Amino acid sequence: MQHPDFSSQNGDQLLQALQEYCAKMGVSDIHTSPEKEHVRLEIRLHGILQELSSVSHAVYTDYIRRVKFLSKLKLNITNIPQDGQYTFDTADETGRRTINIRVASLPSRFGETFTLRLLDPSRGIKPLPELGFPEEIHNKLGELIKLPNGLILVTGPTGSGKTTTLYALLHTIIGKQRNIITLEDPIEYEINGIVQSEIDVDHDFTFASGLRSILRHDPDVVLVGEIRDRETAQTAIDASLTGHLVLGTLHTNSAVEAVTRLLSMGVSPYTFAPSLRAILAQRLVRTLSDEAKKNKEKCDPSNPDIYTGRRAMPELLIITPSIRELILQQERESTVLDKAKKEGYITMKQWGDTWVKDGITLQEEIERVTM
Repeated sequence: MQHPDFSSQNGDQLLQALQEYCAKMGVSDIHTSPEKEHVRLEIRLHGILQELSSVSHAVYTDYIRRVKFLSKLKLNITNIPQDGQYTFDTADETGRRTINIRVASLPSRFGETFTLRLLDPSRGIKPLPELGFPEEIHNKLGELIKLPNGLILVTGPTGSGKTTTLYALLHTIIGKQRNIITLEDPIEYEINGIVQSEIDVDHDFTFASGLRSILRHDPDVVLVGEIRDRETAQTAIDASLTGHLVLGTLHTNSAVEAVTRLLSMGVSPYTFAPSLRAILAQRLVRTLSDEAKKNKEKCDPSNPDIYTGRRAMPELLIITPSIRELILQQERESTVLDKAKKEGYITMKQWGDTWVKDGITLQEEIERVTM
């Protein structure tokens, strides 16, 4: 993909041009990394890091000053990490919108490295049908979110679309006489019709303490942005056993691994097995453009121009009575997986192979995200 040349601009012009270009392209992150002779500019588009160009250290100094001013970071602090945020307005053929930018700095050998994460409300909150799940998975998720209680987990690495999926699920039940409260770190997108709260570790408002507070506000549905430790996991499980539907995320590679992760946290299977309803694992797979689909045999998998977007590739483990019994017995992952497959469980790799046959994506892309 041919990107504009940003090397001839001054610091203020560089930030403005980067913001406008990246908002238009749907870029998720802007990376600026100082090296000995220059500063490297990179962006993450459709999950792939791409190099833009480089700028001089003099230009970068002005760029940093502007970023710090906008995000209210301390200008004279360069030797410790800082975090901040700001917004900017942009316009295109779809109209005007406000982009929220999360800023993170990190001291490095040749100066401060900055990452700017772009959160675009028009791209972030999507209805469930637009996520690209197979119809079978979409229908099951629609049934799960209607449950009155229990624990539903969404797993995957950073950047796999977990939050987008959870927001989409919540969006289907807003206004359905259910009090929905979230606990996030950070709040990525504002959603009307629900209560959103943000973690503040400096003031001892953690996932565990925040979840305990939320339960005093009569919620029907609770979203826990991330289950990181035993205390949070146990509180979420207790809530799901006492009449609440709890949605949460874990960092695991597959749905079955989520069970092992809970056990490794020290949570007893006798507490979480009865409450666990389903585990959804997912990755984001780049999809081919219409032109690339016509010439699939000639496509270069490393060429980003052949892709036009991404869709969620899932595997959904429904906790049936037989699966629950295996969890209680603390059987191996392979035993649980074999049983699940006999009951109709389809892995991400299997969905991916189907999509390759249907011309939706390439085999190399499936292997990249499931490696």
